[in-house]
Amino acid sequence: MNVDYLIVGSGLTGATIARHLADHGREVVVVDRRPQIGGNVSDSVHPSGIRVHTYGPHCFRTNSEELWEYVNRFGGFCPFDGLRVKSLVDGAYEDWPITESCIRRLVGGTWTPEYRGVPGNFEEASLSMMPRVIYDKFVKCYTEKQWGVPAHTLSADLAGRFCIRTDKEPRLMQYKHQGLPEEGYSEWMGNMLGGIPVLLNFDYLQNREKCRARRLLVFTGAIDEFFDYRFGKLCYRGQIREHFYQTDVNYAQPCFQVNNPQSENGPNVRTIEWKHMMRAEDAQSIRGTVLTTERTVTPDLPDLYEYPFPDVANRKLFEQYSQLAVELPGVLICGRLGEYRYYDMDQAIVRAQVLARKVLGS
Repeated sequence: MNVDYLIVGSGLTGATIARHLADHGREVVVVDRRPQIGGNVSDSVHPSGIRVHTYGPHCFRTNSEELWEYVNRFGGFCPFDGLRVKSLVDGAYEDWPITESCIRRLVGGTWTPEYRGVPGNFEEASLSMMPRVIYDKFVKCYTEKQWGVPAHTLSADLAGRFCIRTDKEPRLMQYKHQGLPEEGYSEWMGNMLGGIPVLLNFDYLQNREKCRARRLLVFTGAIDEFFDYRFGKLCYRGQIREHFYQTDVNYAQPCFQVNNPQSENGPNVRTIEWKHMMRAEDAQSIRGTVLTTERTVTPDLPDLYEYPFPDVANRKLFEQYSQLAVELPGVLICGRLGEYRYYDMDQAIVRAQVLARKVLGS
């Protein structure tokens, strides 16, 4: 295979870069070792008629008019602001993110954060926002289920993904535009890659000698795997998901996601009820509901990687690989696995657009 631009990976990063290059008249081919396009942005329809996201819930959101216009180019979006999350704590459904009023109710009056000073790890960063009793009930065990290590060993930056709210805003996220593709993510990703040659079930790393990128190779897989684990393996986390169809209830839980932050609730970190993500008029005609439990594990296979591991040791190991990548001509390693960084959907697309413009010198 000889092509000017070879894109390895058909997820958001690879597809966005491929689209930009193809729109500017460049010769592009995308390869992916999975049997379907879209990376972790894919879905399917359950026999009941309920759409299930293959790799956990994805709701696109942005405050950017330009980005909203871009994603609608590949298919219309249904407005959706129903991303409401509860935490099952002591047998009761509590708001998440947690509110100041909830903390006052649970601690019995006024409260102050447990930790004072500059946080050096995730636990200290969390305790700088809340009393210890709240941290223990809502955060500590959930985080340790999620990452499989003591919370105090994780990076303080990880705590930046949640906050204490001052009001009763029930939504997990508050953006100007929040929505889901009308025809699902799999079709939407297919439209993004429309007209671009895509070769599936093709493992680039097992077939490097058969491929030649005359101008640039864009690799969106795991950076340590690209370099044959020269310095050792980076740590990633993934999810084991189990799906359950209940025929006898319309809704099984009060919102689309319920967190399980206490050990007595079992190993699952959360439960998703997909019917909450449907338009009300569509959901009314469907019998039963589909639930998905998620349990976090450390996967062996790169195809199951979902989350880069947020600690100092893995960050330093990544920096060694990153330096190799910088010194490698004709290769761009990027994306969540390539840059060992968590990107939300809007961030992944914008980052890919920036990289594509740099590739074309604009």
